[in-house]
Amino acid sequence: MTDDFDLKKRVAREAATLLYFGAEKEYKQAKEKAAQTFGVHFLPSNLEVALELDRIAEENEGEKRSERLVQMRKEALEIMHLLGGFCPVLIGSVWRGTIKQGSDIDIAVYADDPEEILKILKSGGINVQKTVWIKVNKRGLTLESFHIYAETVSKHGLEIVARSREEAGKKRKCETFGDDLKGLSINELEKVLETNPSRQFIPE
Repeated sequence: MTDDFDLKKRVAREAATLLYFGAEKEYKQAKEKAAQTFGVHFLPSNLEVALELDRIAEENEGEKRSERLVQMRKEALEIMHLLGGFCPVLIGSVWRGTIKQGSDIDIAVYADDPEEILKILKSGGINVQKTVWIKVNKRGLTLESFHIYAETVSKHGLEIVARSREEAGKKRKCETFGDDLKGLSINELEKVLETNPSRQFIPE
């Protein structure tokens, strides 16, 4: 039993290493390649890989990682204030506190006309690089979202996902950590920055 546990942990660590150093982009492929390396047929969960990935990032980046996280959270807050009329929520690794080199700032907004978001970003000095509509099928429903890829003033990557206003407040599951994708509102992010700016939001 212990051997199986240790082996699973090693597979998770290998998958996380592949993701951290960019050899793989997706969890599924990273886990499959890691399992192949160790000659096993079981795969760790996304959560197990994500926790190892967080450890690897901490080992490799140390204090600079925390400093960068706080800077990215402050910059996210500025952008969220800019988009305050669209219920902005900070999500992704900057919300979680699990950033690594190359992580971007992910913000969800809710607007029936995404062009409004684009105009505000451009007027706020944000360098918009590309936009794309993405459709996904969830439990038989087709959900559509507008993705804006940009760069912040400090040269951090920025992805803003615009969904229809009727989707605001709806619960979503995180495919990586398995918990509710809560994120942080403007007020919640301000409180985090005041009290514990590098706090992590990951399942126990």
